Amino acid sequence: MIGNFDFDVIRRALPYLFFEGMRFTLTLTALAAFGGLVFGTLIALMRLSGYRLLGRVAGIYVDFMRSLPLVLVIFWFYFLVPYIGQWLTGASRPITVGAFASSLITFIMFEAAYFSEIMRAGIQSISRGQPAAANALGLTYSQTMRYVVLPQAFRNMLPVLLTQTIVLFQDTSLVYVLSITDFLGAASKVAQRDGRLVEMYLFAAVVYFVICSAASFLVRRLQARIAIVR
Repeated sequence: MIGNFDFDVIRRALPYLFFEGMRFTLTLTALAAFGGLVFGTLIALMRLSGYRLLGRVAGIYVDFMRSLPLVLVIFWFYFLVPYIGQWLTGASRPITVGAFASSLITFIMFEAAYFSEIMRAGIQSISRGQPAAANALGLTYSQTMRYVVLPQAFRNMLPVLLTQTIVLFQDTSLVYVLSITDFLGAASKVAQRDGRLVEMYLFAAVVYFVICSAASFLVRRLQARIAIVR
C-alpha cells in the first residue's frame, strides 16, 4: 500500500487545498465563533435575567438546538428556510439563500446554544458580592454586566470557549454535504478527480489532527497561566 502511495498528488493539490479550502474553513470558523459567542452571551443573559418568560424562551431554544444533530440543522436551514421566507414575505418564488450564508447562519444559531451554557456557567462563577458592590456604587444592571461581571466571566471561561471553537473548526467539515469547497470538500474534489481517495482523505485527517492538537496544546498552556493568575 505504501508503495502505491502517491505523494505527488498531495504536493500538486496543496495550493488549492489551503488557499481555497482551508481559507474557507478558517473564515467560517472565525465568523461562526464570533457570532455564536455574541448571540450565546445574549441568550445566557436572558436565562439569568429576572424575567421568567425570557429565561424560559432562552432555555427552550438551548435545549432544542442541543438535541438536534448539526447536519440536520444544516439541511433544514438550507432546504426549508427559502420556502419559509417565501411564505412570510408572500413572494412568488422561494427566497434565495446562498450556501455560505446558509452555513454561517446555521453554525451561529447552533453554536450559540453551546456558547450560552459556557457563558452562563462563567457568569454564575463570579462572586455574588461583586454585582452587589456594583449596585451599591450606583451601576445599572447593564453597566454591572458590561464592566464587572462579563470581563471576569470571559477570562474564566476563555479556555472552555477556545475548546468549543476547536470543536466548531472540526464541525465545519459538515458543510461538505452542501457541496461547499471547505478543506474537506477540496480534498474530496481532488480525490475524485485524480482517483486518489486514500492519499487525500488521509492527508486531510493528518491536517485536522495537527491543527486541533496544536490548538488544544495552546489552550492547555493558557489554562495553566490563568490558573496561576488566580
